[in-house]
Amino acid sequence: MIAAAREGDLAAFNALVARHERAVYGVALRLLRDPEAAEDVTQDTFVRAHAALDQFVGGSARSWLLRIATNRSYDVLRYRRRRPAESLDARPVEEEPVWAVETPPADPEAFATRQELSARLEAALAKLTDDQRVAVVLYDIQGYTYEEIASLTGATLGTVKSRIHRGRARLRELLRQDPRSRELLGETSRQHSGDESA
Repeated sequence: MIAAAREGDLAAFNALVARHERAVYGVALRLLRDPEAAEDVTQDTFVRAHAALDQFVGGSARSWLLRIATNRSYDVLRYRRRRPAESLDARPVEEEPVWAVETPPADPEAFATRQELSARLEAALAKLTDDQRVAVVLYDIQGYTYEEIASLTGATLGTVKSRIHRGRARLRELLRQDPRSRELLGETSRQHSGDESA
């Protein structure tokens, strides 16, 4: 599709957008916690990708697009730090949280438990500092290496590792403070153990 888009095939580029726009939006939303800003970053990602088609050197188109989206999201976060325009409290996010993409299990109760836990993980993630949230999302959800995160964020390797460590610790603390989250984690753990022994 990228090769065709380079040759001016707009339909091929539109197909690329259709295939990856949800993933791009998801990354931007997780990092920015603001649906409007995430939509802007998603649109900007594809505009920039179209302008940079000749710079694509191969590999995964998805990874390339997510890297552009991550860079743009981080630019927005840096800009916000310089000029905070609204309360530090994140706007409520109405979209259904998607902590992990998975096929619904055969057991509806297990699926409901995981969905509720996913929503609570998203809420806890939103309470991390921007730097910690970015590091945790990029490492634990998007699968970037420490070195890649350092390059994306302009932080040192030690700082990236520290942010991930502190972010994970804060997430654990937030989930342990909430009785329902503790209960859900216990249920998920028991369900997982049951699946393995079956």
